Amino acid sequence: MYVLARLLLVLFSVFAAQATSVALAQPPQAIADVHVRTASNGGPTSDDQLLVLNKPPGLPTQGGPGISKHLDMMLAAFSDERFFSVDASIFPKGSLWYTEAGVARCITISTEVRHGDTYRAISERFANVWHSIGTHPNHAAKEPDVTLGDVLAGAEHPKCVAIGEAGLDYHYDYAPPALQEASFRMQIEAARQTRLPLIIHSRAADDDMGDILEEEMGKGAFTAVLHCFSSGRRLAERGLALGLYVSFSGILTFKSAAEIQEVAQMAPVDRILVETDAPFLAPIPHRGKRNEPGYTAHTAAKLAALRGTTLEALAPQLEANTNRLFWKMGA
Repeated sequence: MYVLARLLLVLFSVFAAQATSVALAQPPQAIADVHVRTASNGGPTSDDQLLVLNKPPGLPTQGGPGISKHLDMMLAAFSDERFFSVDASIFPKGSLWYTEAGVARCITISTEVRHGDTYRAISERFANVWHSIGTHPNHAAKEPDVTLGDVLAGAEHPKCVAIGEAGLDYHYDYAPPALQEASFRMQIEAARQTRLPLIIHSRAADDDMGDILEEEMGKGAFTAVLHCFSSGRRLAERGLALGLYVSFSGILTFKSAAEIQEVAQMAPVDRILVETDAPFLAPIPHRGKRNEPGYTAHTAAKLAALRGTTLEALAPQLEANTNRLFWKMGA
């Protein structure tokens, strides 16, 4: 994903919304992660300021604010829309950012450490936005000289709440595997030293990912989440055995996602999360459309159904998991 900031809509956004036709007496908070596309000069595009902020008065109240994580949403995807501002809050007209879904807190996820100033500027501008710092595996070749010290320095910011997105991606050939691994291991050490959660990207690299995680955990404990889980059951089992969290995107609702659905059923309830990974992977019934935070309710509803419970019952647990993992948001 070519994005320089992923509003870690930690997503775990489960909301009661007219648009989702999901009724919740007390919708949980959700976290979203949005990727912010940058211009060729490394700066944000003209519409990068579209973020989830405080809910303005007069809009429907659906049980309180939401937290939006892993809404890998390239804000440039909204560049064709009109925007309006209400009480210092900016919203895309007609979208499900807040009026329908109740998303109130977001984490913008880093894909390149060299653009840390962009993430910091976004989180400093908006009270309800946080950020991470790290190098995405597909961007590892763009900044091979980033050091542990660079990441640790970025993590000192009061609104930096996670390390990454880091990991391995063998599906694409954007960076040599050895370079991805070196970057990944360095960011694991950053997570270990800071105690901040590591956001893990793993695609077509299950065996190597599992081996590295087990080896590194043997060197010293760290906290992490297997973001937008699309791997096999074995990697989930290995990750869960190490104490990791597993986060599910709209893929969970797809008919072809049988193995991922099995993982959703067997994972401990205190280690599961949901997310958007927007603007991609919109859940059914919106598959093929631009993903939005409000659609996370469909993913959460599917997760609840797979586990034999209700969205109302599962929502508080998802919120608790999110707050526990991204502990610095409440510090």
